[in-house]
Amino acid sequence: MTVVVVTGGTRGIGLGMARALLERGHSVAVCGSTEESVERAGPDLRDALTMVADVADREQVRALWDAAAERYGRVDVWINNAGISHTRAPLWELPDATTHAVVDVNLRGVLNGSAVALAGMAAQGSGHLWNMEGLGSDGRSVPGLAIYGATKRAVTYLTRALAKEVPPGVSAGLLSPGMVVTDLLTHDYDPEALEKAKKIFNILADRVETVAPWLAERAVTETRNGAHVRWLTPAKTMARFATAPFRRRDLFTA
Repeated sequence: MTVVVVTGGTRGIGLGMARALLERGHSVAVCGSTEESVERAGPDLRDALTMVADVADREQVRALWDAAAERYGRVDVWINNAGISHTRAPLWELPDATTHAVVDVNLRGVLNGSAVALAGMAAQGSGHLWNMEGLGSDGRSVPGLAIYGATKRAVTYLTRALAKEVPPGVSAGLLSPGMVVTDLLTHDYDPEALEKAKKIFNILADRVETVAPWLAERAVTETRNGAHVRWLTPAKTMARFATAPFRRRDLFTA
């Protein structure tokens, strides 16, 4: 079966994809940013290779590749999924440390993962790189999320450029999960604002257990160069708004 590496695979969409891949019999390696996150995800990832790695450190990312290649003999698919958000506030009100943290994970982490994975795949003669889109990838801007959106916009450009650079046998593409109910989606809302936002989330968003298996399946089957796999397409968005008055959804209760 396919050998897949998922960065940021110990929580949220990354964990959901890793679980789905394991259930389908694929070989999986994941990294988390802390020992705690790796240990917490342990029960869901018993058959996976798990390790701590800071994606902003290329040597740690390279160690993840080496560990996966040593254990499984190769890496077929690499998914740069790790990402963080920040407090919703104007850029000038955010600490410099916040800017560095978001850029380090969301952009430097993708640059490092892409460089390591593409070099390894070039050496083995095959493989596919996926980079994960998010809010801002399509150019839409949201006040208070300038840094996060800028990193995601950069990732989209980067991936399209990489698709033109990859060596023979290697490919690159974009995964777009749409709105998924994770801590990234609901991060830093005050209670009143979150209640208002839930009206839109309940129309457009989905749970991890709905989106992650769908993405996981396509991550191993739609590996053509330049692929752009989208869960929440424009057509689906319009259909959901059109049917919202007749269809009650509540993603925030069990």
